[in-house]
Amino acid sequence: MVIVLTAVVFAVIGLALGGGGTRLLLLGGSPYYLIAGLGFLLTAFLLFRRRAAALWVYALVVLGSLAWAIWEVGFDWWQLGPRGGVIILLGLWLLTPWIRRPLGFVSPTGEQYRASAWPLALVSLLSVGVALYSMTQDPHDIRGDLPGEVAANANLGGNVPPGEWHQYGRTPFGQRYSPLDQIRPENVANLQVAWQYQTGDVKLPEDVSETTYQVTPLKVKDTLYVCTPHNWAIALDAATGQEKWKYDSNSGMNPDRQHQTCRGVTYWADPAAAPGSPCAERVYLPTSDARLIALDATNGEVCTSFADNGVLHLEQGMKHNPAGYYYSTSPPVAVGDRLIIGGAVNDNYSTTEQSGVIRAFNINTGALIWNWDSGNPDVTAPLPPGQTYTTNSPNSWSVFSYDEGLGLVYIPMGNQVPDQLGMGRSEHVEKYSSSIVALDINTGAVRWVRQTVHHDLWDMDVPAQPALLDITREDGTVVPALVGPTKQGDIYVLDRRSGEPIIPIEEVPAPGGAIPEDFTAPT
Repeated sequence: MVIVLTAVVFAVIGLALGGGGTRLLLLGGSPYYLIAGLGFLLTAFLLFRRRAAALWVYALVVLGSLAWAIWEVGFDWWQLGPRGGVIILLGLWLLTPWIRRPLGFVSPTGEQYRASAWPLALVSLLSVGVALYSMTQDPHDIRGDLPGEVAANANLGGNVPPGEWHQYGRTPFGQRYSPLDQIRPENVANLQVAWQYQTGDVKLPEDVSETTYQVTPLKVKDTLYVCTPHNWAIALDAATGQEKWKYDSNSGMNPDRQHQTCRGVTYWADPAAAPGSPCAERVYLPTSDARLIALDATNGEVCTSFADNGVLHLEQGMKHNPAGYYYSTSPPVAVGDRLIIGGAVNDNYSTTEQSGVIRAFNINTGALIWNWDSGNPDVTAPLPPGQTYTTNSPNSWSVFSYDEGLGLVYIPMGNQVPDQLGMGRSEHVEKYSSSIVALDINTGAVRWVRQTVHHDLWDMDVPAQPALLDITREDGTVVPALVGPTKQGDIYVLDRRSGEPIIPIEEVPAPGGAIPEDFTAPT
């Protein structure tokens, strides 16, 4: 009975491979699948007849599949595994006593011959050896060398003291580069814990599944500023880890939130304030219930002169405001006299969610200066009372970078939700989804846009803060550049003045196929 069931399984696999392989061959594809399908069908037939030749035929299938896979992808384990893993497991099954012993034949003289396991066993052993060898290889590794030190005239994007970290990416350029040099490859193994601090904010049973700790601490002078998943802001002595103050925003635990996290706070020092005066230095805390709270950086007290008694309500101007669907997980950028902030929305939950509008507020008072709504991108004047932003317009949940000299802030954009349904998207939505957008810091007007996925149906938001740096060409000219990584693993290198590519971008044909009401982009 076992051998019959095995033969049926092989026959089904053979029919599937043969049918699909025939269609693929007619389309100009590889002949392997048709050949492999015929091999499975012949193996199934011989198993039904209990012929020893079944093991020989399947040994040829394994050997041919191994040769084809190596020819196609080389010794790349992650690509070899899907091509041969099931085939090897089926071969090992054929070598078990329950399958092998009934196979054979009786000669005219009455002698009984059993199937030899050696051909299939040797080929299977060879395949396992190839698999083990491929696990030690990395065909995609591209070796490179970094210079030992930064060029003397490198533009790091701000006057941040070497031992400090003032923004999410350390400076407005988002390079995440630290010039500190006491810790080196030769002594890093000798590091010892100097202090540790427990925030006390832990994931609770009633929390949403995506409750995560993602903070990048800021270090300003002798203080570290952090936030926690439930939106506590904490100041620590950088030398000792001693807590200076803690503020709990009481953002609650709404079960409809998709994310419960805080990537960081924003630090700002008022250049016009007298040193030591209340709120002369501030920390702005974004929360998961769509608030932005201004705190005195020295003691954690709320700066009541900002917005509504210290609290800016980010849900204002939204046509739809389902609780738990809109929040700020990333710190805003502070540039000049303004805070520029986006917001995250729940993916794929509803067609009536909040807007993805990007807004600039006065950093002292919280008054709205401009708003850029990707669903209505040409109107950036503050939204009049009684009007609303575009529902479900593409949002930006990640971190911005900016070049104050050029007067531009760079926004990594997501999609209109539901992310994976592309019907009914407007011309503006199609243009700004999954892109990097440069906005005028003063007015919010679009200066350029570079899209990374056309008609995105796969939630391929641009997820990371763009890094700004200056690139010296071979002819000696210096180009202000932007480096934008994407979820696809592509890295766009653009002139940050215009969005034009420094490294060429190719439009290549993309696979089609969508539900009848939708379509996919051709490239």
